[in-house]
Amino acid sequence: MKSTRLIQTLATSFAIALGAGSAGAASLLDGAGLLWATNHAGMPSGFLSEIVAFDATNKTLWVAGVNGVNVLDARTGASLNFIDVSAWGAINSVAIHNGIAAFAIEARDRRLPGVVQLYDTGSRALLAGASTIAVGALPDMLTFTPDGRRILVANEGTPSAGDYGTRIGTTVPRNFGVGANDPVGSVSIIDVASRSVVSTATLAGVAQSGSHIRSNTGMDFEPEYITVNAAGTQAYVSLQEANALGVLDLQSGQFTKVIGLGAKDFSHAGNAIDTLNNGSVSFQAVAAKGLYMPDSLATFQSRGNTYVVMANEGDFREDDADRSAASSLGATGVLANLRVSNTDSSPGDLYAAGARSFSIRDTEGNLVYDSGNILDVEAHKLGIYDDGRSRDKGVEPEGLELMQLGGKTFAFIGLERTTSGAVAVFDIDVNDPSKTSFVRMLTIDGQLRPEGLKGFTMDGMHYLAIASEGGDGGVGAGTALFALAPVAEPSSYAMLLGGLGLVGWMARRRRA
Repeated sequence: MKSTRLIQTLATSFAIALGAGSAGAASLLDGAGLLWATNHAGMPSGFLSEIVAFDATNKTLWVAGVNGVNVLDARTGASLNFIDVSAWGAINSVAIHNGIAAFAIEARDRRLPGVVQLYDTGSRALLAGASTIAVGALPDMLTFTPDGRRILVANEGTPSAGDYGTRIGTTVPRNFGVGANDPVGSVSIIDVASRSVVSTATLAGVAQSGSHIRSNTGMDFEPEYITVNAAGTQAYVSLQEANALGVLDLQSGQFTKVIGLGAKDFSHAGNAIDTLNNGSVSFQAVAAKGLYMPDSLATFQSRGNTYVVMANEGDFREDDADRSAASSLGATGVLANLRVSNTDSSPGDLYAAGARSFSIRDTEGNLVYDSGNILDVEAHKLGIYDDGRSRDKGVEPEGLELMQLGGKTFAFIGLERTTSGAVAVFDIDVNDPSKTSFVRMLTIDGQLRPEGLKGFTMDGMHYLAIASEGGDGGVGAGTALFALAPVAEPSSYAMLLGGLGLVGWMARRRRA
């Protein structure tokens, strides 16, 4: 009955979308619905749902979470196989291309080199021959290039406690020296054919531009996330804690520049934030700025140009030595408890971590669009805004996926800090990205902190898989699947509605 109701709702929405004009984006997704959700019951202790990848060949979802990967039937969410990687360390990411699944696994001592392991998605076993490839310290994320010939690995190289550089002097902004035992942040480039690292790109001495690059925090640049342009010639790498974007030339295998991403002014119209954890949410323009510090990235093409989409989560050092309450810098009133960067802030000039938004930039780092405070405000309208995070980073946009639906480009933004799992949906006008607009929020009762998002097509439908890592103790961890829209273009919807009928067509596709 649930599936039938979902199909009927989708059919109604798609019929409306046929003549909706500018409202087509909203009506196209009005019928998006949750197909299934799982909390991965029966998995070994310690498993969390963090990153999800889709294997089109076998119609499976591979969910990575600390001690291994749970392989699910994409149609039902049923567990098919658990792949234990705990002998190697902890898994941080999984990506799939053409029947090969790549795992990014950090060593038990994360300061040491990690590995990438390659699996056959059919047998779910390690590939024959060389299948375990040494990379840099703490491989946090990986991705295939569009042609599948290379794997790019973001080796974050985060210092352990005591490995950060020591503080220099006692004034603010604070300044930290170089950490002698800080693992080098890098990107490993793996050639899939030879199964070997053909280049390791580091960031020391790379030319810099832009503003507000954080280079005095006691650690080097730490690659967080990678996206690649459509041609497979350039990669863009988020250097989250540094508030910067690295540009990696995939022909030379080296970084060409580091772009500082600047700061967002929370006193400007449309950027108001709530700064008080007092049980009463009030968005106010305040005399503070936010460092963008993006986590996830994605790219899209428009009129021959590449644009980079960023989820501006924000992040401090793991030991929080670069974080202070603004009151310690003389702030009072609504600003007193705001958590700010003490390596960037000074009395009367405050910088928080994160922009509480997602942004679109060109490849030179110029800001084309920013969502302002839409994410926080829309979460509050739904009653899922977590006031306990007001002083920190608001809803903390982290996960990101772009999808083409009905001839439109949509951005799906996972919100890490809401009281119910939430993914914000935006319609990107590729002809003029500055006209990007909010569409709706997808919510998942019982799951929290969506981190990994994966859009895919299967059985004639577009789907979005969402991996949520949950809160303390794994509460609210799980994976969910939303049905979004048929693959058919709008011109096909009219034929289906007038002839076979969309409901009947979708039912036949599902049975197939």
